[in-house]
Amino acid sequence: MDHKPSATLQPSRPIEVGACAKREAQGQWLMIAGGVLLGTVGVFVEEANQHPLVTVLFRCAFGALALLAWGMATGRMRELRLRGRSGWTVCATGCLMVVNWALFFAAIPRTSIAVATVVFHIQPVWIMVFGALVLREHVTAAQKIATAVALGGLVLTTGLWGSGSAAGASGVDYLTGLLMCLGGSLSYAGVTIIAKTEKVVTPFALAWWQCAVGTLVLLWVPWAHGWPSDVAAWAWLAGLGVLHTGLAYAILFTAMACLTLGRVAVLQYVYPLTAVLLDWAVYGRMLSATQLAGVGLMALALFVIKTR
Repeated sequence: MDHKPSATLQPSRPIEVGACAKREAQGQWLMIAGGVLLGTVGVFVEEANQHPLVTVLFRCAFGALALLAWGMATGRMRELRLRGRSGWTVCATGCLMVVNWALFFAAIPRTSIAVATVVFHIQPVWIMVFGALVLREHVTAAQKIATAVALGGLVLTTGLWGSGSAAGASGVDYLTGLLMCLGGSLSYAGVTIIAKTEKVVTPFALAWWQCAVGTLVLLWVPWAHGWPSDVAAWAWLAGLGVLHTGLAYAILFTAMACLTLGRVAVLQYVYPLTAVLLDWAVYGRMLSATQLAGVGLMALALFVIKTR
């Protein structure tokens, strides 16, 4: 190929801007891929049919093993060494992740995969508020509008209003499930903020340490709530660890490092959108016209944020 010496004379800023744009685009696609994968979590949880804490324990344990294998294969084991205040960071995010998963898994049988996932995803609101207050992150007008539209779509997708109202929506169990989702959303927002502010621990190390902390904290659980009794249950639990923790979270934490919190907040709607569609496809929980309108609003918001 012909050498073009004039390229070396170009000002550095356009190159930096181009590199940033490429990095951001890569982060967006990684975030979308991770969201689609995480959207299948509810199916695995339902099919495993275990106590929520048992499910969390084995998700953490299998996830830690999967991430450890990947770290050894890619020569990243040195990243697991903790320095300074990093120990507090991994302990805090690990405990918050346990709370998040436990509340979410407990909410699914009380509501449904779709409803639990949608209500849980009010957390981008907490992320944007915390990001603006704690990290002084700038949120553009377009991102604010897209977030509001996506949130409105999520609310409609629950089917809590109109002809698609969920059966038993006024029951105590149902309302308890909704409160669990809200609590889980606050926990996950905390994990996201801490991960964004962490400057020493890499995304791989943070994900692994979260799983390790969760495993240690919940080691007592099988003796209190029983062990999985069949091979199928073990397979579903292993999938939660290997696919939804080992793979998905490595993808998502890498993506978060490339994006502002406002963009992360909106792109996380890929997860509930996938979950709602799978709940329909796998379990026959049909979407009403109101719910389909909500899905359309979510898709529109994702398109807007992706093209900004």
